Amino acid sequence: MSTPRGHLVRSEIAEQPAVADRILSSATGEVARLAGLIRDAAPRAVLLTARGTSDHAALYAKYLVEVGLGLPCGLTSTSTLTVYGATPDLRGVLWISISQSGGSPDLVESTAAARRAGAITLAVTNNPSSPLAAAAEHHLDVHAGPELAVAATKSYTAQLLTLWLLITTWRGGDLTPAKALPQFLERAVSSPDVPEVAARYRFVDRLVVTARGYSYPTAREAALKLMETSYLSAQAFSAADLMHGPLAMVDADRPVIAIVAEGPGGDAMAPVLDALKDRGADVCAVAPAGRAPDATVRLDLPTGMPEDLAPVVQIVPLQRLALEMAVARGLDPDAPRGLRKVTETR
Repeated sequence: MSTPRGHLVRSEIAEQPAVADRILSSATGEVARLAGLIRDAAPRAVLLTARGTSDHAALYAKYLVEVGLGLPCGLTSTSTLTVYGATPDLRGVLWISISQSGGSPDLVESTAAARRAGAITLAVTNNPSSPLAAAAEHHLDVHAGPELAVAATKSYTAQLLTLWLLITTWRGGDLTPAKALPQFLERAVSSPDVPEVAARYRFVDRLVVTARGYSYPTAREAALKLMETSYLSAQAFSAADLMHGPLAMVDADRPVIAIVAEGPGGDAMAPVLDALKDRGADVCAVAPAGRAPDATVRLDLPTGMPEDLAPVVQIVPLQRLALEMAVARGLDPDAPRGLRKVTETR
């Protein structure tokens, strides 16, 4: 009997509540130790380096650092070190490398170079035995367990939660809100809305994903999942950037997935939602009840999630949407054509 398409992705999506519970029960001690070391070192700035899905986790961490800690924070251009051989002065800088596998040569090489340049280096991976973990001074395991599908799902939400715990502990924040995450994730992995939306967009060949603030990395990750599993053209924009020109390409034939959180970022979505309504756009709102009431269709989220933690849950219905759309098109999201689990770039 043949294995159903997407069985690995489906299984790994379903594991996410258990992964979150495992992180909360087993990782907080190591998180506290590392947060204490970083706090004592008092870095003057933070640099984040990653590729692919992990790059979206890095973007999420950038918001956490800039909003919660008030520190300058940037995403690195890895090639400046690996291709051009630049030798920046990184003394007093915290360099965080994020990777599911910890095997990408450019991340390993750039992290080693950053360490030589005086940075405090931390690798956040799903593989404590990886070359990246060895290259960095410190390592933090995301405890996602083996991930066999090429398309990352549980490792991504594990990265988000682990980074939230680290940065919140570093700034002396309250970790209590994270206790509800496994329950929120349980609701997201069993939401009944996904099949209807997948059927609606089954034959779409192009769409836009948009959000603001903490939810913007979710938009970027959702677009990547749809591209790599369903082979469609999915473009991600912050809602602010969408209003600066790209809005002109939106019409009834190009659906827009709008991720709307509870909080300032969700409030800031109001003008773009109004503009999309004026253009007659087909809008799928990924939002709690009461948000984006004029959307064409919805992927409802639980209410009461803190905005800075919501991305851990927001992505789950969109992972499921990518899975169901790919299977409906006769594709296998477990092994997208031409892609490997570890991408070797320099």
